[in-house]
Amino acid sequence: MTPKQYCQQKTVKSGSSFYYSFMFLPQQKRDAITALYAFCREVDDVVDECTELKVAQVKLAWWKEEITNLYQGKPIHPVTRALQTVIHTYHLSEEHFHEIIDGMEMDLNFNRYQDFKQLQLYCYRVASVVGILSAQIFGFNNRKTLKFAHDLGIAFQLTNIIRDVGEDARRNRIYIPLEDLATFKVTEDDLLLSRESDAVKKLLEYQIERAEGFYDRALQALPEEDRQRQRTGLMMAAIYRTLLREIKVDGAEKVLNSRTSLGALRKLWLAFRVCFKKL
Repeated sequence: MTPKQYCQQKTVKSGSSFYYSFMFLPQQKRDAITALYAFCREVDDVVDECTELKVAQVKLAWWKEEITNLYQGKPIHPVTRALQTVIHTYHLSEEHFHEIIDGMEMDLNFNRYQDFKQLQLYCYRVASVVGILSAQIFGFNNRKTLKFAHDLGIAFQLTNIIRDVGEDARRNRIYIPLEDLATFKVTEDDLLLSRESDAVKKLLEYQIERAEGFYDRALQALPEEDRQRQRTGLMMAAIYRTLLREIKVDGAEKVLNSRTSLGALRKLWLAFRVCFKKL
C-alpha cells in the first residue's frame, strides 16, 4: 500500500463529513488535504484508543519526533511520507503540527474545562490550527482568510462537542465549561447520568448559540477574493452548521442519549449545493 492509498483509506474509514467536501477538490489539493486529515486521525486515535495513559503519552511523543523527522526529510510513517511533498508545496509550518499534538495531549491531561477561555485553547489547537493549514492548501491571497479558518475551526469543534456530549460523558469527559454548567444550574452528574431536562436544554442551546456566533464571524471574515479558493471550507461549514441546527430542532438535550447525524446523501447534497453555487 502506498502512502497515498494509506491516507485515502484512513480518511474514508473515519466516515467524517469532511470527506464529502474533499471530493470536489483538484487531485493535487485533494491528496494534500487527505494526508493532513489522515495525520489528524492518527494522533486523535492515540487518545481515543489507548486506555493506558503512559502508552498514549509515549505514542504522542513518537509523533512529535516523527514530525521533526518529516521536516528533516526522513519520515517513517506512511502519513508523514505522504506529507513530505505537501509541507513544501503549501509552506506548512512545523510548529502547527506540533500544536495539533499539543491539543491531543490536553485530552490526556484534562477531562474538564473550567471556563471557555481554557476550552478555546483546546479548540484552537485541535481545530483552528487544522483550519489554518487547510486554508493554506486551498489557497488564499488575503491574510484575513486565516481569521476565517481560525473561527471556522472553533465553530466545527464546538459543534462536535455539542453533538458528542452524551458519548463524551460516558467516557467521563465534559468539554462544556464547568462555569456554564453552574450558570444554568446543571450538575456534572446531570451529564454523566444522561438526565434530559429543561436546564440541560438551555445549557446546550447556549452552546449552540456560541457556535453559531463563530460560524457568523468566520463567514464575515472571509474576503470576497478568496471565497472561490476556500469553497471546500464553505462546504464543510454548510454540513456542520446544518447538523448543529438539526440538534437544536430535535431538542438539544436529546444529544445526551442519542447521536444526531446527517446521512451520506444529504452531506453530499449540501457540499454539491455550495460547489455549484455562484460565489
